[in-house]
Amino acid sequence: MTFSIQGKTAIVTGAAHGVGLAIARHFLDKGANVMFADMDEKRLRDEIGDDKGGSARSFAGDLRERLTIANLLSATLDAFDHIDILVNACRQMEPSDPLDPDNDAVEMLLQQNLMTALRLSQAVAKRMIKQAKESESEDRNSVGTIINLSSIAARRTHPELLGYSVSTAALDQMTRSLAVALAPHRIRVNGVSFGSVLSSSLKEALKQNADYRADIREHTPMNRIAKPGEVAEAAQFLASDAAAFMTGQILTVDGGRTLLDPVNAPAH
Repeated sequence: MTFSIQGKTAIVTGAAHGVGLAIARHFLDKGANVMFADMDEKRLRDEIGDDKGGSARSFAGDLRERLTIANLLSATLDAFDHIDILVNACRQMEPSDPLDPDNDAVEMLLQQNLMTALRLSQAVAKRMIKQAKESESEDRNSVGTIINLSSIAARRTHPELLGYSVSTAALDQMTRSLAVALAPHRIRVNGVSFGSVLSSSLKEALKQNADYRADIREHTPMNRIAKPGEVAEAAQFLASDAAAFMTGQILTVDGGRTLLDPVNAPAH
């Protein structure tokens, strides 16, 4: 069994930056058709250009809007005819004070990190079910897979990350719930929960705080920060037939960070 995703079609959200971009590029390199989706139209254009041919396309829009989700599916089907993989990689982190009743970070992050992923997953799953009914294939493997990017913040306690922690914990539970609901339709739903990854946001944080890198390494048994490509490889595994009997699982990629789990260590 290999980790092949050759010829499959994937939608990757948050694909203009960081981990989402790394996953989209990695899937493209492994032979998949990839729809790069993000709000940042300029960055998308810079990453894949204006070429309308080949295996890469881009879609710019605010996926918090239901109409935008419908338009993303239409654009993907127009380009590639089918959808096999969805990677919900669009995440946002915002500090929040748990004692400030006027701080709306929790509500905002639940909308961005949870509800957007849920609505897009529901729309894509509906399409995958339709594709399976229309297919003449006798293959009994999964007809589609959904991968949600989560965070070890879902299992940690850090008051300043209340909204982020709550939204990612909810995303993990959504992953398990959808996995059970969609299993009869042969759609697998899994998550990748990661710790410190050298994303664009972390790079910026490291620039602003010279001691941050040492702090992260001190609280990570493997004593380093992950590369975005390492998360992309985990996502490829979950998207491939090598994970055909896996659903509802949250795969942790954190260098052992959650094995220590000190309360005051940053969950970034």
